[in-house]
Amino acid sequence: MTVTTEQPGSTIQVNGIATNYHEAGSGDPVLLLHGSGPGVSAWANWQRTIPVLAEHHRVLAPDLVGFGNTERPADIRYSAETWVDHVWGFLDAMKIERTSIVGNSLGGFLALAMAIKRPERLNRMVLMGTPGPGMTPTEGLAAMRTYEPSYKAMEELLIKYFAVDSSIITPELVQLRHEASIAPGAFEAYRKMEINPKTAASDLGIEAGDYGRIATPTLIVHGREDRVIPIEVGINLMNTMPNADLHVFSRCGHWTQVERASEFSAVVDQFLSN
Repeated sequence: MTVTTEQPGSTIQVNGIATNYHEAGSGDPVLLLHGSGPGVSAWANWQRTIPVLAEHHRVLAPDLVGFGNTERPADIRYSAETWVDHVWGFLDAMKIERTSIVGNSLGGFLALAMAIKRPERLNRMVLMGTPGPGMTPTEGLAAMRTYEPSYKAMEELLIKYFAVDSSIITPELVQLRHEASIAPGAFEAYRKMEINPKTAASDLGIEAGDYGRIATPTLIVHGREDRVIPIEVGINLMNTMPNADLHVFSRCGHWTQVERASEFSAVVDQFLSN
């Protein structure tokens, strides 16, 4: 798998925060929200997805506050509420009233919260390896939370929890993610982040019954062997949400957009284009 070094995008002020984002294509807007983890950024998550979706859509992929090349304010509380506010602020700053969203893991949870709170601003939604109601912490999530930076630790984390096909975890990929995780202020910000799948929904005032009232057309994408967010979570979401379909990739872990990049992009592009 070919990976490229972190690419700086454009910068826009969002709620007083200098926010890095990538933009490509034209047409109806599609917002890509990355997940969490050491060394994560929009570019790391979406570099193989952006060019495919940009053939038919205006694609926007911001670095959430605390991640990538977006500013890391010293006094900020990193929480689901902070990130949701940051995403709404980004859309407002870009003058986008309505959009489709593709969310990876944490980004998928933020998309769910947005669909519950302000559904009139969403067209369609893709949830990839997304936490859902009733989920409890997993071994994969615990491994990310207890991560201590080193090349070896990053290699072990990616191979054990993110992919079934370990051949995609190349030395170049490991080095890039490791270097990103130790960029100035990056690990300190990551350590401050409050990411608890058991309490994140209630912290936002979301109740279990809210998921069943989401009317936004939704595609849930999951890797069958996901060890971070188990496939059962995706199945439960599908059974809970009235307008949700589920697409499962066999022999695939938490990184469907990386491990099955071409198939993932094609499935998502078709769904968003309907």
